[in-house]
Amino acid sequence: MMKNYIHAFIILFAMLSLTACDQQSNSVQAQGKEAPSFEVDPFWPKPLPNHWILGSTIGLAVDSKDHVFIIHRRNSFNERTEIGAASDPKLADCCIPAPNVLEFDPAGNLVNSWGGPGEGYDWPNSNHGISIDHKDNIWIGGNGRGDSHILKFTRNGQFLAQYGTAGAPVDSHSKENFGRVAEVAFDAAANEAYVADGYTNKRIAVLDADTGALKRYWGAYGNAPDDTNLGPFKVGEEPAQQFRNPVHCAEPSMDGLVYVCDRVNNRLQVFKSDGTYIQELFVKPNSLGDGSVWDISFSNDAEQRFIYLADGTNRKIFIIERENMEILTNFGDGGRNPGQFFAVHNIATDSKGNIYTTETYEGKRVQKFTYMGMKPVTVMDQGTPWPADKR
Repeated sequence: MMKNYIHAFIILFAMLSLTACDQQSNSVQAQGKEAPSFEVDPFWPKPLPNHWILGSTIGLAVDSKDHVFIIHRRNSFNERTEIGAASDPKLADCCIPAPNVLEFDPAGNLVNSWGGPGEGYDWPNSNHGISIDHKDNIWIGGNGRGDSHILKFTRNGQFLAQYGTAGAPVDSHSKENFGRVAEVAFDAAANEAYVADGYTNKRIAVLDADTGALKRYWGAYGNAPDDTNLGPFKVGEEPAQQFRNPVHCAEPSMDGLVYVCDRVNNRLQVFKSDGTYIQELFVKPNSLGDGSVWDISFSNDAEQRFIYLADGTNRKIFIIERENMEILTNFGDGGRNPGQFFAVHNIATDSKGNIYTTETYEGKRVQKFTYMGMKPVTVMDQGTPWPADKR
């Protein structure tokens, strides 16, 4: 009996010691690391006029005036339950699909709207991504059947150029066409556009931002891209030597690096601007289905010290220290309340450090997260970042 008591005491002592070590470790971590903190703004944006409603919201960008642009799909509604006012015959007073592109000022007021088919260009079958270059021009891709092109507009929706031919044959070595582009980003100093190409192709393509001419391209690890179907991602397999579809973002930093969202492979790969591979970070590496690495944005400080990573599958925003690629913490959770996510798809940062997100599938909205300054890291999973004065 005495031996059993002694044995139990030893086990209990060991458990308490481990708990104390964990608490001490967490305390040291909290004292040693800080990260940007955010609270959701449940009143941003203001309600849309005209009984307008958003569909799957699959693009987001912030311009030089801190105006927020989003793009959504007008064909992503349940006619009976969502857009009865637009049906024939009319079923209800509400609602009507909003125009494809909406522009909000910093206060959340809708200040402009446009988009859709027009003369001289081919509107995508399934528009995907909206980006704003260093001249405040708007670039739009598409991930639908036959979307082998990119469109370019002024900020007010005037058509400027189409790069690629809609419905053209595509492959990852094409010099003229694209393979269902997810998103475009820009290096202002080099006047270059980085194309996440994309849902059919498996490459990053770099274009001249004025002419759209292809300058260079590469695949995962800087390899020549190979369009072979790799099949679904499997937990525990060796890292794929090519991107899986979709290649969902390609974001150049101000210090000459390029960060690529290999969404279904659950990894963020880092390159030099010439395509030389540097390193990769796996995020929630056991995620299946649509994967974990959907989009990124950088913090607004001169060093772009932090990466904000949108994970649409696990429904979180990860905060990553860019210098050492360490995941510090995350916020968000699954749900439909403010501060929660249903397939968070895009993320962008304004000049004040605030974050904006969009949600696809049945999420169908845009949210704002107000920057609240730097705070000690105390937990990995923060949950819903509800305003402190409303708790």
